Amino acid sequence: MQTLAEGLRLPTNGLDYAILAIYFVVVLGIGFMARASVKTSLDFFLSGRSLPAWVTGLAFVAANLGATEILGMAATGAQYGVAVVHWYWIGAIPAMVFLGLVMMPFYYRSKVRSVPEFLLQRFDKSAHLLSSALFAFAAILIAGVNLYALSIVVEALLGWPQWVAIVVAGLFVLVYITIGGLSSAIYNEVLQFFVILAALIPLTVLGLKRVGGWDAMSDSLTKQHGGDFMTAWGGTGIGDPNPLGANWLTIILGLGFVLSFGYWTTNFAEVQRALSAKNLSAAKRTPLIAAFPKIFIVFAVMIPGLVAAVIVPKIGTPDSDLTYNDAIPLLMQELLPNGVLGIAVTGLLAAFMAGMAANVSSFNTVFTTDIWQRYVVKDKPDTYYLRFGRLITAIGVLASIGTAFIAASFSNIMSYLQTLFSFFNVPMFVVFIIGMFWKRASMKSGVWGLVAGTAAAMINYFWIYKGGIIDIPSDQGANFVSAIVGFVAGAVVMVVVTLFTAPKPEAELAGLVYGTESPSPDEELEEADKAWYRKPALLGWGAIVLAAACYIPYSF
Repeated sequence: MQTLAEGLRLPTNGLDYAILAIYFVVVLGIGFMARASVKTSLDFFLSGRSLPAWVTGLAFVAANLGATEILGMAATGAQYGVAVVHWYWIGAIPAMVFLGLVMMPFYYRSKVRSVPEFLLQRFDKSAHLLSSALFAFAAILIAGVNLYALSIVVEALLGWPQWVAIVVAGLFVLVYITIGGLSSAIYNEVLQFFVILAALIPLTVLGLKRVGGWDAMSDSLTKQHGGDFMTAWGGTGIGDPNPLGANWLTIILGLGFVLSFGYWTTNFAEVQRALSAKNLSAAKRTPLIAAFPKIFIVFAVMIPGLVAAVIVPKIGTPDSDLTYNDAIPLLMQELLPNGVLGIAVTGLLAAFMAGMAANVSSFNTVFTTDIWQRYVVKDKPDTYYLRFGRLITAIGVLASIGTAFIAASFSNIMSYLQTLFSFFNVPMFVVFIIGMFWKRASMKSGVWGLVAGTAAAMINYFWIYKGGIIDIPSDQGANFVSAIVGFVAGAVVMVVVTLFTAPKPEAELAGLVYGTESPSPDEELEEADKAWYRKPALLGWGAIVLAAACYIPYSF
């Protein structure tokens, strides 16, 4: 990710800094208040499974509002135009609905504390240990991306040295997660959700006003970039060239199915929020509630990117000193008065801290419960694992500070993150989906599916794509292809291994394979309130229909 242009330094004053200071005080205050509820390791790692659906739902969507969402998606809008909607209406909503309606009953009823722990129940220790290690490693890398993105924004906009911004933000996240555990992270994410919207909505409204409204903006960008720039599917025929470097097939399969389902259904940084819900009904509704704001957030990040492309027609080209990543900071400088500017800066910081906190809190849970407690130090009192969880949180934050500088070596953070997802999330998804829908899948097939999927995705990206063996027009297109290759390789290897190894005894598959679960009487009592807004299936289909309807104006 290139450094933001020096000319984007913001005219902040005392009022803006006061708003920023108040936000940090509130964040730490929430952490200290949440401390009173942390008495056991379950309280620390999963909020004692006590939170209502609306809290976990907002935290679910806020945890994803990190580096890619704010800077990355605005940059994608400026570079590729309306095609950015694919990452939301195809690349998020269907998978979030699938998680809520299909996968959360498996996760929640099994009483697992993490996503890898489910693989232990369905497969064996080797699949569990490998998935835990891969996830912990990926979580630290992704937390580092958020820290790095935050640091370059703060350096360019406020003048703080990059290393100072990394350390300060990392320490704040460390303090409120270590003190209050997941409850602190979740309640702060609810606050951050509204702060982020308060930052993005004025940029969107004032930006549209600056360029004369949607029609004037559309006419200007169509003249600059051609008719396909303001459509979702234009130029995506197989064999047709387009800046995204992807056709409709790789968009639907690579992004809409493999990458999307791999991220939203197996990424514990997201699933952890649903597992902290107070009952199964609330857990199922968590991603469904999150799906509704997710449908509309695309406008708050896409439109500023489009506006920036109108204001600076050559943005992102050698003829301009502004990169696509400068879209949001450019509009902040151009449009926002002091006070509102302070809210916008606070919103950006909140977004990056939410993304980092989500990954650190999921890392400490997986490392403590799935690696340390299971394989290193067993059968200790619960207070020991609570203390160790706080210790590993500090280590995770320090490691994230280190990986923030690894992220600095990549030219585009969004491509970097999509690459990580194709390496780590996609193989886990193929193992989950086959294990949950095929009773015959053997215990040993899980670990070999993970190995094959990860290896195949890496070989496709580093050898076939980077080595120039096959010409793929862009990093994004290569990520879509890597995801498909990793999914197919993992699935084929799982089938082959299953044919030569023993299946798990059918008696041990109850509640772990589709069609074998049986609701408990307690779950039936939880469903006593039959109000329409508490019905997950209705919420899920409503989200899909609404997202599909949003495509209509951008389909031609």
